[in-house]
Amino acid sequence: MNEKMKINYSNIANLPTKSGNFKIQAFKEAHKEHMVIFNEPLSDIPIVRVHSECLTGDAFSSLKCDCGDQLNFALDTIAKDGGMIIYLRQEGRNIGLLNKINAYALQDQGLDTIKANHQLGFNADERTYEMVEEILQHFNINKIRLLTNNPDKIKSLKNIDIVERLPIIIKSNKYNEDYLQVKKNEMGHLL
Repeated sequence: MNEKMKINYSNIANLPTKSGNFKIQAFKEAHKEHMVIFNEPLSDIPIVRVHSECLTGDAFSSLKCDCGDQLNFALDTIAKDGGMIIYLRQEGRNIGLLNKINAYALQDQGLDTIKANHQLGFNADERTYEMVEEILQHFNINKIRLLTNNPDKIKSLKNIDIVERLPIIIKSNKYNEDYLQVKKNEMGHLL
């Protein structure tokens, strides 16, 4: 247990997947439980993907976003090259599942993802990344190769040396083209 943030850690277990065989460990802080999926041994400068939960994309293969494709890309990458995925329970850019579905309904009426969040009283992105540094410290990692297109993730990891940013290259589809353009043009994602 980490006293600073009061984090409880699970045991490490095996996690065989379609992408490869990994290890998994859960981290509980307050009322949220996060996961880390990784290969052993971890290199001195591992590839790390910080992935925020997206039930619709990750579990149901929604085409409205690129989240599930990004997760699968990350799983395939770390299966091949080693590293870890830090899976944060921050559904819907941390507005929760109910609000995310309400935002989807507003998007169905023509609002983009940012305007839908604003209509519901939220910022464009409510996610935080303090837990990432706690998890990396748990694994004694202070240098990473970050697998991301999101500049906010890069900026938020102030106490971690990001020696390289690795892009995630995913093809768009007719359902997420506008969503990806908003991420690029209004949120600064490196697409």
